[in-house]
Amino acid sequence: MSFLFRSGSSFHLCLDGHYEYRVMPFGLCNAPSTFQATMNELFKPFLRKFVTVFFDDILVFSDSFDAHLQHLDCVFLTLLQGQFFLKHSKCLFAQRQLEYLGHIVSSRGVEPDPSKIQAMVEWPVPTSIKALRGFLGLTGFYRKFIRGYATIASPLTALLRKDCFQWNPEAQSAFETLKQAMIDAPVLTLPDFSIPFTLETDASGLAMGAVLMQQGHPVAFFSKQFCPKLQHASTYVRELHAITTAVRKWRQYLLGHSFVILTDHKSLKDLMSQVIQTPEQQVYLAKLLGYDYTIQYKAGSSNVVADALSRIPDQPTSSCFVLSMPQFTFLDQLRQSLHTDPAFCSLRQAILEHPDSHAEYRIHNGLVLFQGRILISPTNSFKQLLLEEFHTTPLGGHMGVTKTFKRLNTNFFWSHMRADVQHFVAQCHTCQQLKYETKKPAGLLQPLPIPSTIWEDLSLDFITCLPPSRGYTAVLVVVDRFSKGVHFGPLPTHFSAFKVAQLFLDMVCKLHGFPRSIVSDRDPIFISHFWRDLFKLSGTKLRMSTSYHPETDGQTEVINPVLEQYLRSFVHDHPSQWSQFLALAEWSYNTSVHSGTGLTPFEVTYGKPPPTISHYLLGSSSVEAVENILATREAIHSSLLHRLTKAQAAMKLIADAKRRDVSYSVGDWVYVKLRPYANNLLQVNSFTNYPSVFMVHFKFSSALEQLLIVFNYPRLRKFTQCSIALYSNLTRVL
Repeated sequence: MSFLFRSGSSFHLCLDGHYEYRVMPFGLCNAPSTFQATMNELFKPFLRKFVTVFFDDILVFSDSFDAHLQHLDCVFLTLLQGQFFLKHSKCLFAQRQLEYLGHIVSSRGVEPDPSKIQAMVEWPVPTSIKALRGFLGLTGFYRKFIRGYATIASPLTALLRKDCFQWNPEAQSAFETLKQAMIDAPVLTLPDFSIPFTLETDASGLAMGAVLMQQGHPVAFFSKQFCPKLQHASTYVRELHAITTAVRKWRQYLLGHSFVILTDHKSLKDLMSQVIQTPEQQVYLAKLLGYDYTIQYKAGSSNVVADALSRIPDQPTSSCFVLSMPQFTFLDQLRQSLHTDPAFCSLRQAILEHPDSHAEYRIHNGLVLFQGRILISPTNSFKQLLLEEFHTTPLGGHMGVTKTFKRLNTNFFWSHMRADVQHFVAQCHTCQQLKYETKKPAGLLQPLPIPSTIWEDLSLDFITCLPPSRGYTAVLVVVDRFSKGVHFGPLPTHFSAFKVAQLFLDMVCKLHGFPRSIVSDRDPIFISHFWRDLFKLSGTKLRMSTSYHPETDGQTEVINPVLEQYLRSFVHDHPSQWSQFLALAEWSYNTSVHSGTGLTPFEVTYGKPPPTISHYLLGSSSVEAVENILATREAIHSSLLHRLTKAQAAMKLIADAKRRDVSYSVGDWVYVKLRPYANNLLQVNSFTNYPSVFMVHFKFSSALEQLLIVFNYPRLRKFTQCSIALYSNLTRVL
C-alpha cells in the first residue's frame, strides 16, 4: 500500500501499540475494486487478446503451444515489473481443459462445473424460504445454460412471496425438472466475433425466452418471467419486449457487430419502417438505437407442433405420396471393375474358347454368370462394396450371417462367400454396438467374503413407492450377512441421509454396535458426504455396488420381495396399514429357519431357539446357565460358518454353470454395455430414444480385485469417472 494511505488501515492494541498494513489486507471495503483495477491496468495491453483476469485468477489462452509460450513470457515479465509474485503450486500450464470461475472451459466451449451440478442434484427438498433461496441462487448462477429457466422455476419462485411457502406437487415437479435440466445442460460455444450472431426470441403469456447462437450452436440462453402488467399486454408488446430485453442482456456481444433477430411475430419484421403510434413503442425502439441488426420472420410452418395444434380437425387436407423403388446403380461400376481384373478376364476368355468344358458358365452383357448368378473374382475389390451394400445399408438391415449370405447368394457368387460374409459381419462395429448378446453372461460368480461373526457385516437397501401409511412410504432394509437377521425401519417420502443415519443408529447400532462393513447400492443417500463421513469416523467400511449391477447387493435384493410378499398377504385390503406389520414381519423372518444356514437368525444371534408357546406351559423353565448359552452360541457360529461356506460354494457352482469365463488384458479395446436405465451421462448420441446397447470402444486400463474397471468417458457432456462391473458389462472389440 502507498505510504499516504496506510493510515486508513491502522488499528491500535492497548498493550502492543499502533499497527498499519504495508500490503492490502482482506476486509477493507474498497480492497476488491482496487485490486481488480490494478490488475486491469497492469494487463491492459493484453486484455481480451490472450489474457483474462478476475482478481488473482489469471487466464492465458492461445491458439498454439508456441504462441502460448510467448504469451506466458509476456505475462511473467509484466508481473515481474509490477512486483507481483505467483505461487507455483497454484498454477496450471498448457491445459486443454480447466476450471475457471465455476465453469469448465475447453476447446469445445463452456460447461458448468460438475461438482456444482452434483451439489444441485443432492440438494434436499427445501423446508424453508431460506433453503429455497439457496437452491435458486445456485441454479440461477448457471441459468444461461438452461433454455426456459424462468418457466421451469416459476412454481418455485412463486413460493418466495410473503406467506406463500407451501410445498406442493407443482413445486416438487419443478424442483426435480430443474435438477434434471442442470444435469443435461449443453456445452455452450465460445463467441467468435468474426462470425455474425443470431438472436432468437419468443414470448408467451407468462415469460420470455431467448437464445444467442452462432452457426446454429448456442452461445447462451436467457429467460425471464413477465410482470403482471406485461402478462396482460398485447402479443406485439410482449414480443418487442423480449427482443429489447435479450439485446440489452447480451449488449457486450452485439454492440458493434451485425446480428440477425429471429421472431415468430410477423408484424415485427418491418419494425424500423412502421409508424410510431404509442409512447411505449417509441421507448422500445429507443433501446435498439446504436445496434446493427436485421429482423427476420420465422415461419410458423417451422414449428410443427404449434401448426398441428392450430389446424382445424374438420378441415380437409391434401397429401402427396411419393413412391420410390430401389435400384442397383453399381452394375456398371461392377462390370468396369471386373473387366480390369486379370483373373476374371482369363476365366471369361477360357469360357469363350471352350464353352463345352464350362457348361455351368455363360456370358451375359459382359458379365460371367455361374448357375444364373453373377460371378465375382475372389481377388476383386468390388467384393467389399457388395458386402457393405448387402449388410450395412438400410436394404441390408445389418442382418446376421445366414440372412446376409442368402441375400448375396441369390444374385452373386464367389469362392468362400459364406466365410467372407461371416468375417465381415463379425467385424461390423455397428452390430457389435447395437445387437444384444445371445451368449451366456460373461464372468464367473465372485461371492463376497463370508463374515466371521454376527452383525459386523451388513447389507442395506430401500423399498420405496409404498402406499402412504402413517406418513411413511418407504422401508429401510438392514440384513446381517452372517446370521441372516433383518431389521425393518419405516421412512417418509422425502428422507435425507441424516434421517436414514438416525434411523440406523436407533434400529441397529443401539443393539449391535457399529458394523465393520456395509454393502449397499449407489443410492444418493449412501454416496452423500454426510453418510460417508459418519461411518468413516465410526470405522465402518462402505462397500458400494458397481454401477448398473444390482447383483452386487444380492442379500437385500432377496429380502425385499420377501417383505413385500409378507405385507401384501396381510394388508392387501387395507394397504395404508402396512407400517403396523413391520415389527411382526421382522419377527416372522428372524424366527424362520434360513435355507442357507439351517438355523433361525434369532438362534444364531442369541444362542438359543426363539421362544415358542410350548416354553410357557406350566412347569417349564426358559432359564439356562450362562456357560451353556455361550457354549451353544460358539457351536452354532462354527456350524453356521461351515454351512455358509458350503452354501456359497453350491451357489457359485450353480451360477457359473450359466456363465462363461472371460479375461481382458491391459491395452485391450472393449465396448461398454448401456443398460436401459443408464444415466443420461452415458448417452453420447442425440438419438436418446434408441440408445446403443454397447458404447464406443474404450481402452482397458486396469482391474480392481478382478471385478471392476475404472476409466474416464472422453465423449460425454460431462467428464466423469464410473465403476463398471468388468465381465457382465464389457465385450471385446473384434
